[in-house]
Amino acid sequence: MKTGEIKTAFILGAGLGTRLRPLTENMPKPLLPIGGRPMITYAMEHLRAIGVQRFIINTHHCPDKYAEAFPDESWQGIPITFRHEPVLLDTAGGIKNIEDLIAQDERIIVYNGDIITSLPLGPLVDRHFQHQTQVTLALRSRGALLNVNIDSTGFICDMRNALHNPGVQSCLFAGIYIVETTFLQHLRAGKIESIVLPLIDRIRDNPRSIGGIVIDEGFWYDLGTIEEYNRLNAPGINSLSFRP
Repeated sequence: MKTGEIKTAFILGAGLGTRLRPLTENMPKPLLPIGGRPMITYAMEHLRAIGVQRFIINTHHCPDKYAEAFPDESWQGIPITFRHEPVLLDTAGGIKNIEDLIAQDERIIVYNGDIITSLPLGPLVDRHFQHQTQVTLALRSRGALLNVNIDSTGFICDMRNALHNPGVQSCLFAGIYIVETTFLQHLRAGKIESIVLPLIDRIRDNPRSIGGIVIDEGFWYDLGTIEEYNRLNAPGINSLSFRP
């Protein structure tokens, strides 16, 4: 694999979408329509712009709806592999659950399936390979939850104030990150766990193993409420394009 190349994206699609009920009672949140097409296709478009050649999507709630949305298991020529979770594993458990689908020398870009953003992904990829970290997080300097701290050299030094290290800036975790397969050895198969907890452990054990980069360009929306969904589900958003 060429330096700087990321071929596989893991899009998190298994959540219950409880905050968007009743819209999500019979539909996975990432498949809710925005601008006339499934929300998750904006993530796919965004990822295709940086050369991603394969999507992996985890499923749990209403998995048959994914089969209906992507009957040939592809999107615009890019293959999709679905990995069902009978028990919802959360982010860390979900990543560990696809370990067998990833080559040993590969890295993946993980993308929350319920966000819509045009933040440029190129700087995230460049920072990851420049610092050769196990994980690199895309961050925003503004937002409702500024609970990721970076030091003066761009490494993550704390999350959720677990290590009491404020660093030089508090940031929003944008829900997009690059993960090396070497990081997966720190995750336990079948364990229901957020990715934040093993990240904190790695920061504690190896302070320069987790990187981050603040990317404030572009828009970023977390579809967390029906009000936000209705505001975004308006004419025009389906004309947006994503560039690397």
